[in-house]
Amino acid sequence: MISLNERQQAADALLQAGNTVKLIPQVSKTWPDMEIDDAYAVQQLWAERRVQAGARVIGHKIGLTSRAMQMASKMTEPDYGVLLDDMTYADGARIPASKFTAPRIEVELAFVLGKRIGGKNVTMYDVLDATAYVTPALEIIDYRTEVPRAIVDTIADNAAAGGMITGGRVVRPMDVDLRWCAATLSKNGVIEESGVSAAIMGHPAMGIVWLANRLARHDIMLEAGHILLAGSFTRPVNVAAGDVIHADFGPLGSIGVSFS
Repeated sequence: MISLNERQQAADALLQAGNTVKLIPQVSKTWPDMEIDDAYAVQQLWAERRVQAGARVIGHKIGLTSRAMQMASKMTEPDYGVLLDDMTYADGARIPASKFTAPRIEVELAFVLGKRIGGKNVTMYDVLDATAYVTPALEIIDYRTEVPRAIVDTIADNAAAGGMITGGRVVRPMDVDLRWCAATLSKNGVIEESGVSAAIMGHPAMGIVWLANRLARHDIMLEAGHILLAGSFTRPVNVAAGDVIHADFGPLGSIGVSFS
């Protein structure tokens, strides 16, 4: 474990790295005694500083939802980060690549809650009942530290959350079989990745089940109106200035953005 002062130092370093778009050494190297609980505390301190500066919490992202990614990260469960209002982009946006250090794109589904949910023993049916609608989404993941990274580096760095793009067709959670929402991800007209949402723990709502139960340890609820990125069902694709991205979700529509 590290001290409260060291946690604040780590959060300040990550905040500065994000503001200047300059990588810092891995926090696991600067504070080698950092553990997973420390990393989540650093993330929370970072988010509090961002809120104090005027940002607003609008939801959460879930990462490491596939078994392959967990094994690669030596984790036995997913991780999570905070979504802020200034991370969001609309379908068709032209996004400045200079805002990121090494941006990558992942294909996801976003659950938007219609009512508050949380506490212990949340089930998939609780999540589906609380969800107002589901919409296609892309997540921009980015790093504020050097690589390679330990899992505490990723968690402290807000689970690598960089941005979120939503678009396509809005659906109610019971109107489609959410396990079989498929998508292709193209860069500059070439399909780079494809996947199906059942890859997210068997059902994309299961990532949110995990999140609700994980946050219950800290008495944190998922609020009505919150956007929850359920986890990627494709591998990340690198993007840079000049790239045009198109994600085709079939019956759920598509999302297109460009990077300048």
